[in-house]
Amino acid sequence: MRVRIASSLLSADFSRLAEEIEDVARAGVDLLHLDIMDGRFVPNLTFGPPVVASLAPHCTLPLDAHLMVDDPDELIPTLAESGVARIAVHAETCVHLHRTLAGIRARGVSPGLAINPATPLTFALEAAPWLDFVLVMSVNPGFGGQSFIAESIGRVARLRAVVPAEELDITVDGGVTPVTAPPLIAAGATTLVAGSAIFGQADRAGAVTALRRSFEQGEHG
Repeated sequence: MRVRIASSLLSADFSRLAEEIEDVARAGVDLLHLDIMDGRFVPNLTFGPPVVASLAPHCTLPLDAHLMVDDPDELIPTLAESGVARIAVHAETCVHLHRTLAGIRARGVSPGLAINPATPLTFALEAAPWLDFVLVMSVNPGFGGQSFIAESIGRVARLRAVVPAEELDITVDGGVTPVTAPPLIAAGATTLVAGSAIFGQADRAGAVTALRRSFEQGEHG
């Protein structure tokens, strides 16, 4: 299975978003990752559905929304109308998780569950029948550029041991670099979210190539 790379918009230059998105699309990423934060569930405030709606018509990449908000159900309908491809919610923010996930799918969007570094994996395993992907956070959510939490590799491996890749995409977000990518892929990750490792580099195409080579060499080595 081909591993996908998502570039996190959180690390982009917000004064020139359209150019930044076009640049990473040319660089060869597969998804554009949208970190939507409300300043309450996480200690940061980013952007919301109006910004997503304005970007969507001009973006050739599938949009991958990660809702770090207290009330994800409030945002899901508008984001779905904007054309996002995937939406991940946190179990801690959903009173009725099954209802939220079913509502995402009913709008033609792939539902996902985000798991923080200390959130029990049982949340993802119990919800697996209603998920297309699990977003394993390898940093505490809220800010880009944080250090990778090494224990995340084992968490990915434990998830993959239970659910095969053809049934569930495991996405990893936080501290993804050419150093951390290979063990994550070996553990069973199938999508990697990279922020500063791509947007933080002058040569985005070179950064994507370096990231992809790091784990492809491991797969074939």
